[in-house]
Amino acid sequence: MVRKLENPKCEFVDTHAHLHMRQFDQDREDVIANFERDHIRFVVEVGVDIESSLRVLKLSEKNERIFSAVGVHPHDVKILKDEDLEKLKELGRNEKVVAIGEIGLDFYRNLSPRDLQEEYFVKQIEIAKKLGKPIIVHVRDAYEEAVRILRNHAHPNVIGVVHSFSGDYKDAKRIVEMGFKLGIGGPVTFKNNEKLREIVRKIDLKYILSETDCPYLTPHPFRGKRNEPRFVRYVVEKVALLKGEPVLKVAEILMENAIELFGLDGAGMKR
Repeated sequence: MVRKLENPKCEFVDTHAHLHMRQFDQDREDVIANFERDHIRFVVEVGVDIESSLRVLKLSEKNERIFSAVGVHPHDVKILKDEDLEKLKELGRNEKVVAIGEIGLDFYRNLSPRDLQEEYFVKQIEIAKKLGKPIIVHVRDAYEEAVRILRNHAHPNVIGVVHSFSGDYKDAKRIVEMGFKLGIGGPVTFKNNEKLREIVRKIDLKYILSETDCPYLTPHPFRGKRNEPRFVRYVVEKVALLKGEPVLKVAEILMENAIELFGLDGAGMKR
């Protein structure tokens, strides 16, 4: 059971969700309808390929508290064609699309060849540059390569967030020095993840975004259950504890970070 909020003024933002995935097919509308009850100001719904990018855009067009990001995940670039990039660019022009993502490098699973991952990471950064939108970056076991690409092809014209950050403090420092944010989610609550907690202690709050990556990476004490946007509050509470600050203050700062990065106003509507 979700605990009652200690401060009812708290509002939260989930900057990385996958509500379009099959895990939500039975109750998606109910989850979304409960955003207000759950103190969720807005959610960024993230695509992983062309087909899912179409779905997240439709979802965001139907719900004022949902915005979308369109892009092709490194796992799926092996089937990507250049004409798909034109479709992505077309989708990215929609006013409900606030970022290009999720894009990046995954050298842990290597479901696409590494050279193709790098090639299409750069090409999607170029799309973001042309559209004037930030990027949502997936990095796993590839921080050296990702930082190099961001430095050479994104910085200083394109900013964004490295979501579900899993690197070390050196990686974190190099990323925030380029103006990027770190997406912090459920793993910050995991018992064995002291490394991430130490990074959160050291990194300025202005560089942190709250996220769930739902339906994955459910925070403690709900591990083993499907993750949802409502659980983002447990991430924010953990960040507040690590920073020694009130939850309300941290929630407000993380909200402003997201509003600034994604070009949203304080009501969660596009500027």
